[in-house]
Order: sequence, then structure tokens, then C-alpha cells
Amino acid sequence: MLSHLSQKNRNSIILSHLGAIITVAIWGGSFVSTKVLLDHGMNPAEIYVYRFALAYVLILFMSHARLWANSVRDELLFALCGITGGSIYFLAENTALEYTLTTNVSLLTSTSPLIISLIVGILYKSERPNKGMLMGSFIAFIGVGCVIFNSSFNLQVRPLGDVLSILAAFSWAIYSLVLRKINVVYDLWFITRKTFFYGVLTAIPFVLSKPLNNPLELLGDSSILVNLLFLGIGASMIAYYLWAKIIKQVGAVKANNYMYLQSIFTLIISAIAIHERISIVGILGCCLILGGLWIGDRLSQSWRNK
Repeated sequence: MLSHLSQKNRNSIILSHLGAIITVAIWGGSFVSTKVLLDHGMNPAEIYVYRFALAYVLILFMSHARLWANSVRDELLFALCGITGGSIYFLAENTALEYTLTTNVSLLTSTSPLIISLIVGILYKSERPNKGMLMGSFIAFIGVGCVIFNSSFNLQVRPLGDVLSILAAFSWAIYSLVLRKINVVYDLWFITRKTFFYGVLTAIPFVLSKPLNNPLELLGDSSILVNLLFLGIGASMIAYYLWAKIIKQVGAVKANNYMYLQSIFTLIISAIAIHERISIVGILGCCLILGGLWIGDRLSQSWRNK
């Protein structure tokens, strides 16, 4: 019986890690889809609201019996999820795509695991990062510097896109930590639905501040329609549900370590789909970020075993 339960737990963990890779791969592709929509004249807030509103309506068909959380405090936590994992994150990320390379945004937003590790270390003494993790983080931050240099050197763009990308990474770290707190109490579809609701609600002022495109004209363009459907169904509804499930299974820190792989998927997809060129410096930055993660994990295990 114990052996059966142990095998079941191992299978569940394996599926969680596989789900994390699939989710991050989808999000890696979402940068390219967003870039395509920006190139078609849609503004960042418009893209975000359309994708989240579509996901919210679809989830509403599956999760509509319950309206409110158990308490005002929990309702505020859901609002925080919508802001940090929704409006702030995507408005910063989508705007960053207007000022820098798709791969730059993907790589810089992938620093959220480092931020989460530091925040968890501050909040929970038992989980403070050890020397191995700090060394890996330092190497990864050097990689971040290479990515920023790659953007500025090749395209002479303003650093605004890079700063917004880092802001998005910090916002995502907060979202993952709040999600860690509430997903032990609430149904995952309910959590995802509430996140989308508050995400759309808090983004409405940004949408109304700029002229909107005609929705009928947008949907009449097959390229726009396909990318919006991918962002709404794949990168929002499915990916957010999987992410909540993964964090519940393996924790916020371990789950977010997979965010580093996002840059690899974005590199491949952007090179194939929109022919973005990446310099050697950019590739070096990617290697340093991923290498920093691996070194930090290996050294952390060594220090724990001493």
C-alpha cells in the first residue's frame, strides 16, 4: 500500500514537472504572438484585456457557482493576484515589447525565480537562500546584464523596455507567492477565474486612455484572430490553471525555476516565426542565466548535504 502511494506521488510530481515545461513553452510562444499583434497596430492594454476577457468568459462556463471568497481578506488577495499576475505584469511586459527584442523581454522576465528566492528568504527564515543559491543568482544576474547590453548595443534602443521587463518579473514573483498562499484553500478554476476578473477590471482605465481598434476589423484579420485565440485559450486559460496546479504541487520556488526555460523557447520560436536575430552576447547572457540556475541548484544540494 505504501509502495503504491509512493509510486503515485512520484507520478504526480513527474506530471507536475512536465506540466511546468509545457506551460513555460506556451508562455515562451506568447511573446511572439504578442509581438505580432503589436505589429498589427494593437496597443499593449488592448491585447491584454482581450486575452484575459476571453479566458474569463470561457472559465465562467466551468466555474460559475461561487461568486465571492471566504473573507474580505481573501478577496483582496485575489485582487492582488489579478494585479500582479495580470494587469501590472502584462501591461509592463507588453509595453516592453514595443521598446526591445522579444527575446530580451522573455529573458528578463525570467529572472522572477531569483526574485522569489530572495523574497522567500526574507519572509521565511527556514528558507533563506544559502551560499550556493546566492552564487548561482549572481551568475544569472551577470547574464541579465549581457542581455541588456545585447539590446542596447545592437539596436540602440532606450533601456525602458528592459526596465519594464524587470518590473514584470518582480510583479510575477509577488503573484506566485500570493498564489502559494491561497491555492491550499480554493478550487484552482475559481482562483484562475478571480485572477482574470480583477486583472481585466484593473486594466480598464489603461484601455480607455487610448483609442481602440474596431473589434470587427481585428477579428476579420486571420493573423490577429489566431494569435488572440492562442493568447486567450492557451497562454491564459490553460496555462494559468496549470501554473496554479503546479505551484500547489511543488511550491512557488521550484515551479518558478522553470521560468528560465521560457527564454529558450522564445529564442527558438522568435527565430522561426519573426526572424529576430540574436547576437553572441545575447546567447551568452542566456547561457549564464541558465547556468546560474543549474550551478545554484547543484551547490545548494552540496551545502545541504554537508
